[in-house]
Amino acid sequence: MEPMRLNKYLSDRGVCSRREADRLVDEGRIFVNGQPAEKGLRVTDADEIRINGKPVAETKPEKVIIALWKPVGVVSTTRGFKNEQKVTDLVDFPGRLYPVGRLDKDSEGLIFLTNDGAFAEEVTRASGRHEKEYEVVVNKELTTHFLERMEKGVFLEDLNKETAACSVRKLGTKRFAIVLTQGLNRQIRRMCQTLGYDVLSLKRVRIMNVTLEGLNPGEWRKLEGDEKKLLEDYAYRRKTPPSPKREGRAASNAAKEQRKLTAKTKDVLRTKGLPKDMARKKGGAQSKFIPASKGR
Repeated sequence: MEPMRLNKYLSDRGVCSRREADRLVDEGRIFVNGQPAEKGLRVTDADEIRINGKPVAETKPEKVIIALWKPVGVVSTTRGFKNEQKVTDLVDFPGRLYPVGRLDKDSEGLIFLTNDGAFAEEVTRASGRHEKEYEVVVNKELTTHFLERMEKGVFLEDLNKETAACSVRKLGTKRFAIVLTQGLNRQIRRMCQTLGYDVLSLKRVRIMNVTLEGLNPGEWRKLEGDEKKLLEDYAYRRKTPPSPKREGRAASNAAKEQRKLTAKTKDVLRTKGLPKDMARKKGGAQSKFIPASKGR
């Protein structure tokens, strides 16, 4: 094999992500041929690589992606939090898996675990702008102003950053859905707090084409077949996801305009003595994501 960077070598073999490999190198926990490794070092299968004194297997394992419904109270990290339950504790699967991205301890919902470092890098890359959908319950009644501000973007003073425009739709008096392509730390909670709302519950229900379908809190399933392939196509940008449905205030305003236009058309038709039923609305097709399979 051609020599490759140590962090990519470890990522390809499902040992850890490239970022994690660099951290282990900085901490002096990786040795190559008996010598402490350095960032940028190139290796092959002929090199003896040890992490914490244990040899790294030369064979590549099957690349696995697990969809897990993380319950509230479980942390989505493999480092620190010694006395906390971690997402990796919930998945009884042979081999080492690590979480892709993060989901706050006080939030619940979909999170991926994998041994595929390249996939993890693509999903968490900020420039990827991959869709993640959440359902949120807040402490008081939703207003038009709140929904419009959430859609257009909110300036977060503590981060000195404006959130990107997103899709928002109202689900109830205090409940809404939001689709983000941005991944700021505790973004939704910060946005709501800036607008004078407190988040009571937050659940991630979709990442790209994968949903929580078939799962309950604490349950997981291995992604396979077309569902896994489509997810990887989106992650590596081999395919572009269909545009989301027009929702939220923008869709509501468009619907109001359509109703006004239809009413005017009916009035005109009446003055010409034409039947009322000739004034008809024209509806457009709405694209949908392919739902996740129910397999375990």
